[in-house]
Amino acid sequence: MNGKIAAGFIVISAAITGVAIWYLQVYAFYTPASFQPGREITLTTIESGKPEPIIVENVQGIDADSSPLRFRACFTTPLTQAMLTETYVSYEGATPLIAPGWFDCFDANAIGEALEKGEALAFLSQSGIADKVDRVVAVFPDGRAYAWHQLNAEAKE
Repeated sequence: MNGKIAAGFIVISAAITGVAIWYLQVYAFYTPASFQPGREITLTTIESGKPEPIIVENVQGIDADSSPLRFRACFTTPLTQAMLTETYVSYEGATPLIAPGWFDCFDANAIGEALEKGEALAFLSQSGIADKVDRVVAVFPDGRAYAWHQLNAEAKE
């Protein structure tokens, strides 16, 4: 009888721990990202090498203090890919990171496939937004756009 109680306690403890870890990873640390009006999203210009704000609408984002890699944003822009390509620094090796399932505007797999096929173009938003982390923006031909943080080349050395 004592073995059944001990085994039951272990199973219940493991289940509670598993649920707690899942909740902490998926929900606990995320908060809505705060954006400064008129400066919500920036892109680094080819000419100056400095980030400058672009025109955006319908910005929504999430972030977390626990890791700089948890930032994600979805928005639209009236700027064309041709204009963006001529004005802003492109970003090689852009790889969107998976967002929590409840932040459903950000589909990292679809964005990644579009980048690979050349349907979406990636631009450097801001280099070194955190230590060895860049902010990257991907823009689709229809104006849909997405931003995330990813490790830069310095981190991979």
